[in-house]
Amino acid sequence: MPLAAVNGVELYYETAGDGDPLVLVHGSWGDHYNWVPVMKDLSRDHRVLVYDRRGHSRSERPPGQGSRREDEDDLAALMETLGFAPAFVAGNSFGASTALGLAGRRPELFRGILAHEPPLMGVVADDAAARPLMAATALRMASVVERLREGEVLSGARQFVEEVAFGPGEWELMPDRVRETFRVNAPTFADEQGDPRWADLDLGRLSGYRGPALLTKGSESPRWFAAIVGRLAGALPQALTHTFEGAGHIPHVSHPSAYTRQVGALVALGRRAA
Repeated sequence: MPLAAVNGVELYYETAGDGDPLVLVHGSWGDHYNWVPVMKDLSRDHRVLVYDRRGHSRSERPPGQGSRREDEDDLAALMETLGFAPAFVAGNSFGASTALGLAGRRPELFRGILAHEPPLMGVVADDAAARPLMAATALRMASVVERLREGEVLSGARQFVEEVAFGPGEWELMPDRVRETFRVNAPTFADEQGDPRWADLDLGRLSGYRGPALLTKGSESPRWFAAIVGRLAGALPQALTHTFEGAGHIPHVSHPSAYTRQVGALVALGRRAA
């Protein structure tokens, strides 16, 4: 089992393919397996790195309160340790927040960024239209975290799937392996929510990243994601935006061909910039 010792933890990783370096960063509750639907196509033209973020699945789960800053440092160290710097980096949800946070601090590590629906509610806290929608989501997430901290892991995971992420009935439609991944990684979601800065990002610092950036959202996702994407696009000098029609929060799973095309578009922009 390939493990890399970086930033004080051991992280599980896999690599595949050859070509431009591409790093994929998963969101909360998941792991490297989330990228399986796009791995075959992406690895035809790219040297792809996937990994389990700290506290997820096969990677080490250290004790104590964690932070997104640690995830950012893990990503930087893993890229440098495995020879993937600089690289194109695609992140989903909390993984997108992680990639963007690192880009503001270490822009030299990136040839391009694709960020899908980072839940950075803090950057649109002043948006009057988005605020009540985000507040309702935050209440549901707080209820999930309360269940998890009381030890009700399965019911908390199911509540997140059906009331926050995907909708009623979706838990039973998930493959057994995916439900088990949610169960195993539930404590780390509660830990992520304990970081007081998990939803914030320094937009002034992010504007220092001047490489290609593609910010995406799904047409079926909650509307407050559009507000976040718009605010981030205003901060990034070379940002483009894209909407995955018919998709929600995980287009690399639900619409893999469309997602692969957007990664290819980002890489093309990066090559021209280079």
